[in-house]
Amino acid sequence: MPDVIRINGEEIGPGEDRQVHISIARLPTYTNIDLSIRVIRAEQDGPVILLSGGLHGDEINGTEIVRRLISGPQLGLTSGTVIAIPLMNVYGFIQNVRGVPDGKDINRSFPGTKNGSLANLVAYTIVKEVIPIIDTGIDFHTGGGSRANYPQIRCVFGHEKELELARAFAPPVILHSGLIDKSFRKSANKNGKSILVYETGESMRLDEVGIETAIRGTQRYLHYLGMRKSAPPPVREIFVYRKSSWMRAKYAGIFHPGIQLGDKLKQRQVVGTITDPYGNESFKVISRKNGRVIGLNNSPVVHKGDAIMHIATDELQTKGE
Repeated sequence: MPDVIRINGEEIGPGEDRQVHISIARLPTYTNIDLSIRVIRAEQDGPVILLSGGLHGDEINGTEIVRRLISGPQLGLTSGTVIAIPLMNVYGFIQNVRGVPDGKDINRSFPGTKNGSLANLVAYTIVKEVIPIIDTGIDFHTGGGSRANYPQIRCVFGHEKELELARAFAPPVILHSGLIDKSFRKSANKNGKSILVYETGESMRLDEVGIETAIRGTQRYLHYLGMRKSAPPPVREIFVYRKSSWMRAKYAGIFHPGIQLGDKLKQRQVVGTITDPYGNESFKVISRKNGRVIGLNNSPVVHKGDAIMHIATDELQTKGE
């Protein structure tokens, strides 16, 4: 940990707690879009970690997780530094949308450009001001649209340190997830920094179980890195999977799931039905694989080909805690 951390020209020393605002852009209404960064430093030397949320503006759970972590005693830092960005996509948050005015996804705009669109400007600022000073971090996300996610950490299994950190976090599910081009995670990786992704719940709805799971997991993560004295023990088994895939509707109609997030599935198991609205037809939805439900479409009306259920498969290890 450096003696002084510099962000946007401001210097933050050991033991300080500072809010730094970086101007990103101005909307046609003269409304400023700023990136607000909280820097919380312990007196004692230690790692510099990032806790970020709201990269997609409608993913409220990530923002709420980081907010709760930094607004009370939950961090309990004894050493090191936390760089906290509860809300990376201010425009999307205000508008209750995933992206920015031109429809771009910030998480597909990295490393960004200095003179680009809003998505590129946000990405560029994060790469320039934040990534160079951190050692590692967690980016908190939420399922998109009406799709809810079971609490899970996604990381690259081939990167030994990432899987190690994921196990320290101890979520209900750990899933291998490769690096996607132009994503925040891949951009950080190119700079030698590992970012775990935590997913829980559904957009525009708070998932209390997933939020509390994330807070306790982050405390274990900080404890593992030597940044706090203690952490709560895991209360669930940890299931580790190499792969995942979406089950898609074979028929249009009203989807009636017969399972819940987190349920274990067997091949050929009936997991729901799709009916027509007139009471004439009913089709069974059958699992093609063994696995676990880690994502579920909560929209009753589905069209043929719609993703209705995300299933983690190819279990690596089940670890009881």
